[in-house]
Amino acid sequence: KKDFIFNVLNNEETQFNKTIDQGLHILSEFEEKMQSEGKKVLDGQDAFKLYDTYGFPLDLTKEILEEKGYGIDEDGFHAAMEEQRERARSSREVTNYMGADATVYDEIDPSVTTEFTGYDHLEDTSKVTVLTTETEIAESLMEGQKGTIFVEKTPFYATMGGQEGDCGIIKGANGVFEVEDTIKLRGGKYGHVGVMKSGMISNGEEVTLQVNEEARKNIEKNHSATHLLQKALKTVLGAHVEQKGSLVTPDRLRFDFAHFSAMTAEELEKVEAIVNEEIAKNLPVVTEVMNIEQAKATGAMALFGEKYEEDVRVVSMGDFSKELCGGTHVSNTGNITTFKIVSEAGVAAGVRRIEALTGDGVFRYYKEVEKELAEAAKAAKSTPANLKEKIEHMQAEMKALQSEIESLKSKAAKDALGDVMNQVQEVNGVKLLATAVEDVDMNGLRELGDQLKEKVGDGVVVIASSANGKVNLIAMATDAAMAKGAHAGNLIKGIAALVGGGGGGRPNMAQAGG
Repeated sequence: KKDFIFNVLNNEETQFNKTIDQGLHILSEFEEKMQSEGKKVLDGQDAFKLYDTYGFPLDLTKEILEEKGYGIDEDGFHAAMEEQRERARSSREVTNYMGADATVYDEIDPSVTTEFTGYDHLEDTSKVTVLTTETEIAESLMEGQKGTIFVEKTPFYATMGGQEGDCGIIKGANGVFEVEDTIKLRGGKYGHVGVMKSGMISNGEEVTLQVNEEARKNIEKNHSATHLLQKALKTVLGAHVEQKGSLVTPDRLRFDFAHFSAMTAEELEKVEAIVNEEIAKNLPVVTEVMNIEQAKATGAMALFGEKYEEDVRVVSMGDFSKELCGGTHVSNTGNITTFKIVSEAGVAAGVRRIEALTGDGVFRYYKEVEKELAEAAKAAKSTPANLKEKIEHMQAEMKALQSEIESLKSKAAKDALGDVMNQVQEVNGVKLLATAVEDVDMNGLRELGDQLKEKVGDGVVVIASSANGKVNLIAMATDAAMAKGAHAGNLIKGIAALVGGGGGGRPNMAQAGG
């Protein structure tokens, strides 16, 4: 993984250089503040702000300041650090972040367990072993009550390995329970969470469990597609690609993977094409249960750092993909129908995320795109086929109108200003023209400034304007004026403070708002 490692290192170095540049800029502001206040020690809070907000290391701050004869209030820094830790601790206590709250499930007999039968079928009969409401273990659940049902064996897949739990119904002789989610608890218990839709179900009763077939089939399409996607990403981007997380629901799939930069449009296109090729090949999806060492010997992809049982399930899709996986899958890749990537983005340093759709989800997506395109064309008084041409025509028209507006605004500003040459003063042998005009934006002020500078010849021009409740300021200095000590940036900094604003710039041109 040499190339990958060097890429990550270069990336880290570039990011750290940006941090240093930003930190140096803030530090120089703190230095100016200390200088103006006649202090020789940087406030601990300021040093902590540099460290906490901008990632600037304390030892670096110390080293830079020492070279210039300044010190740091290290006690203040550590006090600010402790204060923040205390805040983090108390917020954790409020949200109980460090450990799950005790729940009704903790009261269930540890010997209760569930056998999963859902790899082969979506319906089964079993006996109820435990019933709970939201707060306590119960003997029965009545109509309208929310609760959880535990049985001896179930075809319902519980949320695991990124695959969302099944939904469906549980029927007893006297009632129907709607399963909204299936969760796995300690000791291999499968909890069917939901609400009693009608009648009543009691503990010990024989029930029929029916998984929502459409939702499960869609989950399986999306899950199998993540296996194809992982192999396609390795093929296009390199062997360094590793799964960092996934989510598989009936509506979509999400896949997080190790990669150091945003994927290009070409790379995404290649990955999508590879996945669709493997779908079209109708590859058989075969699942084998084997010893973990045997599985690794076959070259099956495992998740780095994941703890596996002694016996594992190896899911193969033709010769294209082979992974360790406990989830449920299609019987052949053709069932996925089609695959479409809808987004690719960064979620953490060195981790990218792809969101994608399969089957009917893709057709719904294109229908939505068609609808939006038709609405956009209607708004532009065009047809989808001619929309691009119409937009280009509108942009050209806007550009011409914008140019006309700027020209009229410039003329209006000039007229509003009138003849101001009689306001020219001389300061220390440098001509100064300082004037004001109403309702002119920054672009207009720059244009006016250039015109007045030409009229003044050599000197300094300052113009102020109030527009839309804001103040715009501009200062310009010619080369001769700068040679005599004029500095537009310093001048504007002084003026901006008078209107509660800020700004600055180069010696020859500066602007500010307030």
